[in-house]
This record gives sequence, C-alpha cells and structure tokens, in this order.
Amino acid sequence: MIENTAVAVSSRIPARRAEKQATDAPVAVDAAVIERWALSYLERFASSAENLRRVLLRRVRRRAAPEAVHDAAPLIDVLVARYRDSGLLDDVAYAVGRARSRLRRGQSLRTVRAALAIKGVAAEDAAAALDALAEDAADLDLAAACAYARRRRLGPFRGGAAAPGPSRQRELAAFARAGFSRRDAEAVLACASPEAVGELLAGDRT
Repeated sequence: MIENTAVAVSSRIPARRAEKQATDAPVAVDAAVIERWALSYLERFASSAENLRRVLLRRVRRRAAPEAVHDAAPLIDVLVARYRDSGLLDDVAYAVGRARSRLRRGQSLRTVRAALAIKGVAAEDAAAALDALAEDAADLDLAAACAYARRRRLGPFRGGAAAPGPSRQRELAAFARAGFSRRDAEAVLACASPEAVGELLAGDRT
C-alpha cells in the first residue's frame, strides 16, 4: 500500500513540474495583454496611476523575456495616460479614500502623506485630497490622534484613574512615535473621558 502511494505521488511530480515550467515560460507581451493585466488588478484594488504603472512593470519583468521590458514600458505609459484621461484612474479620489481610511484608523497626517507618496501620489494630489477631507474634521491630525488613543486605549480610553507621571510620558512618547505633535497628544490626554474627547472634537469644529 505504501509503495503504491509512493508511486502515485512520484508520477504526479513530472506533471506538476511541467505545469510550473509552462507557467514560468515567458509570455508575449502586447497592448492587449497589458490591458488585461491592468483591468484584472483594478477589479481587485484601487490604485494611483503611478502605482498601476509599477505593478504592470513588475508583471512584465516576472512574466516576459528580459528584452520585453523595454518595449512594454511605453505601452504601459500610454495605457495609464488613457485611464487617467477617462477617469478610470483618479489620483485625488484614490488619495481621498486611502487618507480617510488611514486617518480613521488613527494614523497621523505625516504617516498618511508618506503612505500616499509610497503609492506614487504626487504631493499636490495628496494635498488636494486632504483639503477635500476638511469636512470630516476641521483638524484632521487632532481627530486622528483621538482615533489613535481609542485604538491603543490611551488616556481617556484607558479606563480607571489618571496615569501617573511615568505612564503619561510613555503615552506621550507613543503619540510622538506615531507622528503626532505634542500639542495634539496633550489635548487628547487631558480629556477625562471618551465623552470629553467628543466635546474636544466638537469644539474644534466651532
């Protein structure tokens, strides 16, 4: 029985190796293939124009012959430009969605800007996105600091008595590491309860 199983397993190995070799074989890359890859990616993920360009170039490097990369790059540029012109790619809208999600998770503006830059969003598009979020909160960094405190259970979200001196310094240090200013950190930590945090944010909008 054991011998029969071993034979069956070994007989499948060449087939699997052949399948892998077929998958790894370089593919012919043209405009149609690149567009198919692009649409497949955009069906699953939101993307900036630059991020999509990088994704497609990586796909070409993995799937095509080395010499195909040089020929594929201009095809990718044309496709990305066409998608931007049609509105399929909108860096400001993409940045608004990414920034809103990150700020609500308690990430500082500094962290959000860095994350957008990594995804290829230009500084002016990131600034426009953050301006568009002004209706969410007058002070986006303060609102994010409150969300950070809630997620990390700091200050008014800790529960119980006020933190002693050393603990308060540790909490201030945590805010600093997360990219928040001392002013915002102290404003949040000065709140005696979660309700006071809500009042802080409401007062910031008046």
